[in-house]
Amino acid sequence: MQILKTDNLKGFGKKYQGKVRDFYILKDFRIIITTDRQSAFDVNLGYIPNKGAVLNQLAAFWFEKTKDIVPNHVIAVPDPNVTIAHNVKPIPIEMIVRGYISGVTKTSIWYSYQQGEREIYGLKFPDGLKKNQKLKTPVITPTTHGGGKDGHDERLTKKEILRRNIVSRKLYEQMEDVALKLFDRGTKICEKAGLILVDTKYELGLYKGKLMLIDEIHTPDSSRFWIKSSYGKKLSLGEEPENFDKEFLRLWYNNHGYTGDGKPPSMPESLQKKVSKRYMDVYKMITGKKLSIPRSDIEQRIHQNINAYLKRNM
Repeated sequence: MQILKTDNLKGFGKKYQGKVRDFYILKDFRIIITTDRQSAFDVNLGYIPNKGAVLNQLAAFWFEKTKDIVPNHVIAVPDPNVTIAHNVKPIPIEMIVRGYISGVTKTSIWYSYQQGEREIYGLKFPDGLKKNQKLKTPVITPTTHGGGKDGHDERLTKKEILRRNIVSRKLYEQMEDVALKLFDRGTKICEKAGLILVDTKYELGLYKGKLMLIDEIHTPDSSRFWIKSSYGKKLSLGEEPENFDKEFLRLWYNNHGYTGDGKPPSMPESLQKKVSKRYMDVYKMITGKKLSIPRSDIEQRIHQNINAYLKRNM
């Protein structure tokens, strides 16, 4: 099985590398290549086969389903792993929307709640909540986009965002409105697929002065999904809900004593295969289609498809 660890396009200038995506800037466009790198706890843990193709194509599905709520950066998807996008200026805030109190990372609500905190992200939570319980209404818990200590995401509040003038009040309230509408749309589509959209992150930017959705949306990397039919029983038994996202991987590392500090344990091949299957399965559940990935050499195919698209359109 082929793995796309990184990509090196020739003739497009400097390569920029994020946690999962590599990209190149060409005039007013970005050529974004989604790799199989696996990030969690803000650390690169290894590689998951077919992951990049799942993320890129599932994000494309969601961008199409939500473009009436907010414009997005997509221009074209010329390859399973590639998106040609507008070169949007990112806003350095991740808009995280949570419908349930859960999680094992240090930025999750549950992590703070179980330590006795009741005011988290500037929001007040009542006593007596159980892990994985549904909140009365979805909440927004913004974080910095890798701008915290050691490059890790750090919690923000609306008050801090406005005090530090990261964005104007008008723009931030527009971001809040968009994030909640996107989460509502995602929740309804996921319910039809037998899934619960637990929580998710949205990244936004400005393009020619207008707010635009970027990065990815409602993928197993940016969101958590539970199986709707078994959720109630699992909650009553105090068990973890059945999930189809990278929380499965986070829990494996958490159970092996790793929560983001120090050197992570090596990812066994058996875990790689299980996570890959979850990514493939959730794509099929949400879209109703089986993921189609050509068997040709990944890098060669990517280069051919990008060059063919650019030749026709630029």
